[in-house]
Amino acid sequence: MTKVTIYHNPKCSTSRNTLALVREAGIEPTIIEYLKNPLDKAGIVQILKDSGLSAKALIRTKETLYQTLNLDNATEEQLIQAMVEHPVLMNRPIVVTEKGTRLARPIELVKEIL
Repeated sequence: MTKVTIYHNPKCSTSRNTLALVREAGIEPTIIEYLKNPLDKAGIVQILKDSGLSAKALIRTKETLYQTLNLDNATEEQLIQAMVEHPVLMNRPIVVTEKGTRLARPIELVKEIL
């Protein structure tokens, strides 16, 4: 069985649907509720590296806090720090397997790495 980790927010329908997709593939993933167990800077940087995403692509620009913190012109480093300090800003779900790391938006992207 493939080892799968999902950075999950149970209140998010996309996150719940992605978890269901992984389970439908016959895999019981390690579930990390990142709002309860936030990633540190190294963890976020690793996800960015492994997924090929920029911090701008990983951050939730529609989150009210994003506007409140005035992050539109922030640097990559500032965006990463904002996600460390405010985990709610990190987009989800993120799925990590031996085949790669994907931000599951749309959720079909997860099929590439299962």
